[in-house]
Amino acid sequence: AALGQGFRCGFLGLLHLDIVQERLEREFNLSIILSVPSVRYRFSLTDKTVIYVDNPAHYPDPIEIDKGEEPYIRSSMMLPERYLGAVMKLCMEKRGVNSVMNYTGPGRVELSYEMPLAEVIYDFYDRFKSVTQGYGSFDYDIIDYRESNLVLMDILVNGEKVDALSQIAHRDRARARALLACERLKEEIPRQMFKIAIQGAIGGEIIARTTISAFRKDVTAKCYGGDITRKRKLLEKQKAGKKRMKMIGSVSIPQSAFLAVLKSDTD
Repeated sequence: AALGQGFRCGFLGLLHLDIVQERLEREFNLSIILSVPSVRYRFSLTDKTVIYVDNPAHYPDPIEIDKGEEPYIRSSMMLPERYLGAVMKLCMEKRGVNSVMNYTGPGRVELSYEMPLAEVIYDFYDRFKSVTQGYGSFDYDIIDYRESNLVLMDILVNGEKVDALSQIAHRDRARARALLACERLKEEIPRQMFKIAIQGAIGGEIIARTTISAFRKDVTAKCYGGDITRKRKLLEKQKAGKKRMKMIGSVSIPQSAFLAVLKSDTD
């Protein structure tokens, strides 16, 4: 089901988001559903129209897309020289290009990269503060839209799409994000009496998968002696029961799972 109406908010990193969420839940007794952060993408369609999409639910039919573009930013970072290598590696991971470096004083460096805004809002600020141990400053300006190979990535739990975890991503990054999301959900979703498949998909193509194993009850515990036929019947009955549960059973996703998916794989 669609998520319906909500609020689009900006935060100073995931820690700030976590604090605001906890206060809303504790002080106002609200149940919060977090969605994946998104930016405003631009799509040129085959009928020559141009649309802007900031919600994965409004992603156009891939057949109708002629060109997809995403906003780029020019960053300005001030940091001690000893953290330069780690920050440059981080920027390259975030598809940073056209780097400019200036020494502003003894042991101080000003570094500039052009990067996709979607990579910056995902977890860049938290990782930047981590690698500079809090001694770096980061600022940016939006510069333009640039063509990019964009896809819609969905997360499915027990065959059902989780709208809050759908996201528009660069094709080269989609599989890594899907794998991370599947692993994080596996850690957060409680086990059931049936196996739960967690999948990442682009359209009808599954690009990542993990499985939460089912609880196993020993139905043959009361079978004494060597009657293998009786044991086999009980195991077959258990198997059929779990199959029915999987078909009709719904999976409850805890609130902690949504925030866990947003967190960096380096946490």
